Amino acid sequence: MASLLEWSEQGRRRQARWRSEAGLPAPAAVDVVDEAISADTLWSRLLAGEYLLWRGDWPNVRRLLQTLTQRAERHFRDAPATTAGNAFAAHRVTQGRRAALLARLLVPVGPDYKLPLRRAQDVRQACREAWGKPDGSNSVVALRELLAVISAHEWRKKGVPVPAVGGSIHPHYGVFSPVRGEYVDLVARAPLPPGCDQAFDIGTGSGVLAAVLARRGLNVVATDMAPRALACATENIEKLGLTAQVQIVEADLFPAGRAPLVVCNPPWLPGQPTSPVEYAVYDPDSRMLRGFLDGLTTHLAPGGEGWLILSDLAEHLGLRSRDELAQWIAAAGLRVVGRLDTRPVHGKANDRNDPLHAARAAEITSLWRLAAA
Repeated sequence: MASLLEWSEQGRRRQARWRSEAGLPAPAAVDVVDEAISADTLWSRLLAGEYLLWRGDWPNVRRLLQTLTQRAERHFRDAPATTAGNAFAAHRVTQGRRAALLARLLVPVGPDYKLPLRRAQDVRQACREAWGKPDGSNSVVALRELLAVISAHEWRKKGVPVPAVGGSIHPHYGVFSPVRGEYVDLVARAPLPPGCDQAFDIGTGSGVLAAVLARRGLNVVATDMAPRALACATENIEKLGLTAQVQIVEADLFPAGRAPLVVCNPPWLPGQPTSPVEYAVYDPDSRMLRGFLDGLTTHLAPGGEGWLILSDLAEHLGLRSRDELAQWIAAAGLRVVGRLDTRPVHGKANDRNDPLHAARAAEITSLWRLAAA
């Protein structure tokens, strides 16, 4: 059941559906503001924990959020840390504080997803893609979250060019975008097991790795549990003309049967996600990683290989050791038959102002080729 937000405005009691991708409860109290409030006053009230619903001009509130974001970056700084692990923990705390403050600036959304604000852009298609068919109710959402919905819509329209699939991948809202092409290239160039004509892609997400494998001539069964990911992968496979080679299946990790190649690109960092979107980055208690390793031998055809695509960023942050990973591989009845490595090319790897620069600069992404021991 949808959560409701109630507030008083112009002497009337108002009610609207509360939208929060992270599943946060509706605020107990909301005040209405517009251009009459100064940026300094708005900042002070948000910092005090107030939730403020914007009723002014749309371009103005977007500029205002940019100003608030810059101010939050200056106000909330990472605490000094002596180890990479402490630096990462401090960084997550700082990010959480910034996000919590900025999420208190709210905007209304009409029953047809039209924004009832002056000079508002048309966000109806973006909202339909993220939230589904309108249910006829007014909504209230954090401006920051709505802008993420709009951004996802633009990425979905233009797509992310991926040379290894011979086209573009169009990520959906809440589905990880393959903007880091180095891990895709690993799958595109790793040697296939002898006689391999079929593969499983575990946790397919956008479907990018399933598409790469299909371009290499394999028939692929791609799995995921998230409805958005299943829809996203299905759309991308259709756009690329690969429906005859790729089957999208809802499953927790493995589909039924065995395959000569089983591929998995789990979230790279052990940790608790703070929103559904973060499940592509954080793997609570390394559940997916360990589930893949523990179940691999029962889903590999004789002589087959499992490909684990994993960054060692967690090791540089002190969240997981290489010895621990090796122990999990051995305990699952597996052995390493080869490994391909690559270094990241994204901007943060060279950004010395990033609090995690040392770890990112040392990061290596690997494709581990695993076989039954």
